[in-house]
Amino acid sequence: MALSDSTHTVPYWRLSRFYFFYFAVLGALLPYWSLYLKSIGFDVTAIGWLMAIMTSTRIVAPNIWGWLADRTRQRLPIVRIGAFLGFLFFLGVFFTQDFFWMSLIIFGYSFFWNAVLAQFEVVTLGHLGEQRNTYSHIRLWGSIGFIVAVTGLGLLFDHWPISYLPYFIAALLFLVWASTLTVTERSVSIQHEEAGAGLLDIIRQPAILAFFVVYLLVQVAHGPYYVFFTLYLEELHYNRMLIGQLWALGVVAEVVVFLYMHRIMHRFSLRQIILVSLILTALRWLMIGYGAEFVGVLLFAQLLHAFSFGTLHAAGIEVVHRYFRGGHEGQGQALYSASSFGAGAAIGFSLSGYLWSGVGPQFTYLLATAVTLVACAVAFIWIRFDLLES
Repeated sequence: MALSDSTHTVPYWRLSRFYFFYFAVLGALLPYWSLYLKSIGFDVTAIGWLMAIMTSTRIVAPNIWGWLADRTRQRLPIVRIGAFLGFLFFLGVFFTQDFFWMSLIIFGYSFFWNAVLAQFEVVTLGHLGEQRNTYSHIRLWGSIGFIVAVTGLGLLFDHWPISYLPYFIAALLFLVWASTLTVTERSVSIQHEEAGAGLLDIIRQPAILAFFVVYLLVQVAHGPYYVFFTLYLEELHYNRMLIGQLWALGVVAEVVVFLYMHRIMHRFSLRQIILVSLILTALRWLMIGYGAEFVGVLLFAQLLHAFSFGTLHAAGIEVVHRYFRGGHEGQGQALYSASSFGAGAAIGFSLSGYLWSGVGPQFTYLLATAVTLVACAVAFIWIRFDLLES
């Protein structure tokens, strides 16, 4: 399958392959890494910190690599180096179970790993050109990779010990690096864009500042879900196969949304998509916090992942691509990644570790609901992209 943009053919499968393996890594990490850390003796506070370290490097790393990529225009070599060094550093987990050394290894792995995705997004959008509304058709393969990993490992770990997890992650990291070797970067002239607004001029616009604040808060609220959802369900006596299927269900809903995202964006404004998604995200955390013992409630809550991640992320990518022009594409994607999946996730992960043991799961999810509603209020008041276009 290939998409066509005038005389340029989009390398659909080569781009999709990267997303498949990249998010398969997350499908192994997010649901099961906390179980692995618990199995080797870490308590919930230590688990929260180790998960926070993994995401905190997104605050700095994407901006460093984004600045370097925009200046050198060597985006794919940076992606390849980051993917390979991320794989290399991760191998260190096989040699230690000490908290200090595990922290250093995770920091080194994630510093390079987190340089990869934001710059590959720019490569993908460069290939798509004027067809960027079909981005979700490529990105959905990342969701499929996540589903394959989370369901396959869930079934496996009902019979095998969780100690095998690092081996699967290492193999997937190697395949991510290998997949970058098959991709080429589209040469696009940017001379006509160089006279555009400066990076600081773009960032300090109220709607853009509000956009970054909203997406940071969204990821803060995701903290309890990403770190403790699996442990929470285990405490409620769900088996690992069912837990994996529940994770997968959320991503299946995300895939469906990605298939129709170009139509959704054509019909609704970015502001409308963001506001509705935030309201449904708040509902999701409330349902998980106070209804997780009921399978039906969990099923519906997981379907809302289509909005808490799917539509929010697709809208976020479009905002960055639309307003960070003039040679700032890489830094724009890096700032988006750093503020949301970096700073927001790090705050959410570390706070979750303390809250989970201090006030319990239900109140932790209630606070996640409140944080999401604050994000909704910020979006309602300040996110007005029409003012940027006037």
